Amino acid sequence: MKNRFDLIIFDWDGTLIDSIDWIVNCLQAAAKQCNCAIPEPQAARDVIGLSIANACSQLFPGVDQQTLTRLTACYQQTYSSKQLSREDLFPGVYEMLVELKQAGYQLAVATGKTRAGLQQALQATATEDLFCITRCSDETASKPDPLMLHQIMQHTNAANNRSLMVGDSSHDLQMAMNAQISSIAVSCGAHPEDILQQYNPLMCLQHPAALLNIIRG
Repeated sequence: MKNRFDLIIFDWDGTLIDSIDWIVNCLQAAAKQCNCAIPEPQAARDVIGLSIANACSQLFPGVDQQTLTRLTACYQQTYSSKQLSREDLFPGVYEMLVELKQAGYQLAVATGKTRAGLQQALQATATEDLFCITRCSDETASKPDPLMLHQIMQHTNAANNRSLMVGDSSHDLQMAMNAQISSIAVSCGAHPEDILQQYNPLMCLQHPAALLNIIRG
C-alpha cells in the first residue's frame, strides 16, 4: 500500500474517536426528552454518519417537522455537554495522524457532524492542524452522497485513484463507492465487519491505528 495514495480522508466518529456509545446514548436521551419511542442501540448505530437531521428522520419516521427539530436540538445539547479531550481518540490515532502528515500525506475529515460540532472536537483533541481540509454535513450533502469527497479532492488536487476513504459505517463506504475511490473499513465503530465487507473495502481493520503499518508498507 506504500505510495499508493496522496490523500487519506477519515470519518470522525467511530473512526478516529471512540464516540459511538455516547452518540447512541444522546440519541436515546433525545427520544426520551421528546416523548418518542426510544430506539434500540443498533438502530441508533445504523444512522451514525448521516447528518443529524437525516439520522433523526430515519430513526423516528412519521414524526412532524417540529418534533424533528426538537430531537435534533436535544441531541446536540446532550452531545456537547461532554467535555472531550485527546484521550477520547482511539489508541495510537494521534501519533498515526502526526506520522502520516510528516510523511507527506494530505489528511482530511469527511463527517456527518455539524461544523460547530467538529470544530469543538478538533480543538478539544488538538488535531485541527493535522488536516488540510474538513467537510461537515451542514455545509455540503449528507453521506452517502459523494459531494463532500469530491469537494475534498478538488481542494487538494487529488485524483480519484490516489484518494482513500477510511470509515466505520456503511454510509462512509457507500460514499466512497459513489465517489469511485478506494476505502478501508474499521470495525471499532458503528458497523461490524460483516456489514462493512459488503461495500468492498480494500481491507477491514479492527483498530484505526493499524492503518499506519498498512500505509508504511
